[in-house]
Amino acid sequence: MALLSTLPSLACLLLLAMALRPSSGGGSHDYGEALSKSILFFEGQRSGQLPADQRLKWRGDSGLSDGAEAGFGFPMAFTATMLAWSVVEFGGIMPPEDLRHSLTALRWATDYLLKTIAHPTGCTSRIDSELGSILLQVGDPLKDHNCWERPEDMDTPRTVYSVTPDRPGSEVAGETAAALAAASMAFREADATYAERLLRGATTAFEFADSYKGAYSDDTGLKAGVCPFYCDFDGYQDELLWSAAWLRRASANVSFLSYIQNNGKTLGADDNINEFGWDNKHAGINVLISKEFLEGEVLWLQSYKQSADSFMCTLFTPGGLIYKPGGSNMQHVTSIAFLLLVYATTSPSPPAPSTAAASPSIPPPSAASPSNRCSSSDFFQRSWRWLLLPPSPQLPAEDPPPGSSLPAKADRPEQIGCKEGSPYFNSQGPNPNILVGAVVGGPGEDDAYGDDRPDFRKSEPTTYINAPLVGVLAYFAANPS
Repeated sequence: MALLSTLPSLACLLLLAMALRPSSGGGSHDYGEALSKSILFFEGQRSGQLPADQRLKWRGDSGLSDGAEAGFGFPMAFTATMLAWSVVEFGGIMPPEDLRHSLTALRWATDYLLKTIAHPTGCTSRIDSELGSILLQVGDPLKDHNCWERPEDMDTPRTVYSVTPDRPGSEVAGETAAALAAASMAFREADATYAERLLRGATTAFEFADSYKGAYSDDTGLKAGVCPFYCDFDGYQDELLWSAAWLRRASANVSFLSYIQNNGKTLGADDNINEFGWDNKHAGINVLISKEFLEGEVLWLQSYKQSADSFMCTLFTPGGLIYKPGGSNMQHVTSIAFLLLVYATTSPSPPAPSTAAASPSIPPPSAASPSNRCSSSDFFQRSWRWLLLPPSPQLPAEDPPPGSSLPAKADRPEQIGCKEGSPYFNSQGPNPNILVGAVVGGPGEDDAYGDDRPDFRKSEPTTYINAPLVGVLAYFAANPS
C-alpha cells in the first residue's frame, strides 16, 4: 500500500499484511475486514503455550522456560492499555466475534502483567499485599537483536530484569497500573471477577510507582538491559498522571481525582507536550482527563481540555500528514488517530456508560463535538480520510524473535540457530508466513517506502502500532460513511 500525502486530508497509511478487499459499497474499503485482521495480528505475537483455538497455525509454543510469557514490559503494557481503551470506547459497536477476540488478545497481555506484579510472599503469591518488585523484562535485547530465529527456537539468554524500591521504575509500574485499570473496565461485563482482580492489581502497581519514584533508565544495571531499544526518554511523571487518570475512571474513586489535582503541576501537566506513544503519554492524559471534564463538569479540569484542544489543532502539516521524527512513524499515526476519534466522539453530556457492552452506539462527530474547536469547520473530515492501497508489504521485519520471515516448524522441524536465520533475513523473497493484520513502521517524511526488511524503522510491525488501530477500525466499520 502506498501513501499519498499530497491530498488535503490526513493520509493514514494502513500497511496491512494482506490487501483488503473493497466492500460492495461503491468501492469503499472494508473496515470490518480490516478490524478482524488487526485483531488477528496479536495471535502472531503470542509467547508461551498456545491455546487450542490459535488461528495462525504457523506459530507454535515458545518461551516456555521463562515460566511466563516473555516481553518488554513498558511498550507491552502500553499495548494493553490501548487495546483495552479500544474496547472500552468502541467494544459496544464491534461485531461480537471481534469483541471476543479483542478480549482474548487483551487477556493474554493482562495475564502476563498480573504475573509481573505477583511475587511469592512466604507460601503465597498475592497481588493485594505489599509489592516488593515488578518484572520489567525477560530476555537480553542485544543478543536477541543479534539473532534472526523463530520464537519457537529462542536460545538466547532469558535474563530477568525487575524494578524494586531500590531500583525504581515508575514508568513501567505506572503503565502497568494504567493497563490493568483500563482492562478492568473492558472486562467488567464479560468477567466481573477478573475485572476486580485487574483493578486490585492496578491499585497495587500504582502505589508502587508513586511510592518509589524513579526512572529505570537512570539505573546503570537496568539501562544496560533495556537500552537502547526501550529507554525511557521522557521521564516517569507522565505515567503517574496517566495511571491515576485510568484508576479514577475505572474505580470512580475521588482520591485519584485529588491526586491529579494535587500533583498535576509537579508531574508536568502544564507542559502541554504534543506527543503520544509508549514513552510519552501527555496528549493521552489530556484527552482522557478531558472526558472527565466534558462528562462530569469538574471545572478545575478545564485546563486539560484546553491542552487537548491545542493538541488537536496543531497536529498536521499543511498537506495533512501526521509525521513525527524517528522510526516507526505509524505508531504515531495510529495512536494519534485514536485520540482524535475518542476526543471527537466525546460529548459534553451526563456520564457515559463505563463498559463496552453498555454502549450500543457511538455518536458521529458533529459541529458541537470537541474536535470542532479548531478554526477549520471540516476538521473531522480532514482528519479521517483513510487510504488503503495495494500492494501490501511482502518483507516485514518483526521485532526479535521474528517468525513470519522464517519457515514454520511444521515445514522445517529442525532447530534454526541464531545465525542460521540470517539468509532468510537477507532474502528479497516474500515472507513464507503471512502475518495477517500487521502494520509496519511505514514511510519516512518523504513518503517513500521501499519494502526492505533490514530497514526496520520502516518495515517492522509492532503491537503498539496495532492496539490503537483496533478502536479506530471498530468505529469506521460501524460508521462507514
